[in-house]
Amino acid sequence: MGTSLRFRGGGRGGPLLLLLHGLGATGDVWARWAEPLERAWPGRWIAPDLPGHGGSAPLPEYTFDAFAEAVRPLLTPDDRTVVLGHSLGGVVALTLAARAPVAAVVGLGVKVAWTEEELARAKALSQRPVAWFATREEAIARHLRVSGLDGLVAVDDPAATEGVREEQGRWRLALDPGAFAVGAPDMPGLLTRSTAAVRLARGEQDPMNTDDQLERLGAPVVTLAGLGHNAHVQDPARCLSLLEAYR
Repeated sequence: MGTSLRFRGGGRGGPLLLLLHGLGATGDVWARWAEPLERAWPGRWIAPDLPGHGGSAPLPEYTFDAFAEAVRPLLTPDDRTVVLGHSLGGVVALTLAARAPVAAVVGLGVKVAWTEEELARAKALSQRPVAWFATREEAIARHLRVSGLDGLVAVDDPAATEGVREEQGRWRLALDPGAFAVGAPDMPGLLTRSTAAVRLARGEQDPMNTDDQLERLGAPVVTLAGLGHNAHVQDPARCLSLLEAYR
């Protein structure tokens, strides 16, 4: 498997389930899925750190196409592939499905409507220098806020600890700030170009999107009652049910 991405995984054989995290997080957000997947998924699963996140190298320029090309080597031509992507990972999943053989995509918590103010804020964040912290604890606290995981995972969880790096006695987020420059996705265009079966899903309490915004795109939409933006961390078993039709 030719890839420079850090990843975790399990299972054997096909079909292949590719799990893609959101902006600021790492593949470790899927750690709680390992045990349920052993029971519910018949093949292999892989959860990489996207470029510029966790233990994966940064990109010269962050685009959805570049993210998709970086994870493409994880696919094997002999296996039917299903991709579940959260937020940024959902857009990368759709982009991948437009350029590689993917049987099905589930996009969870994808932000599909952007204002000019939001895009300007994201661009400004991408141009900020790396923030340094005196202690690991301070860096982890910032990582949890940036990734939206504050209050959802413990500070000693891999989803927290793998999001920071130590360099010469100082601590920083593993996230490359440049990743914020990826911009807004062309969701109608991605859905048109995809040959995969597509399902969009969201937590009922997710402030990043609405039922109406997703339904207007024309793909089937599932709303998970009582869950928020990081629904896959809050309730892995319920989110895993989104894949039942694609096993």
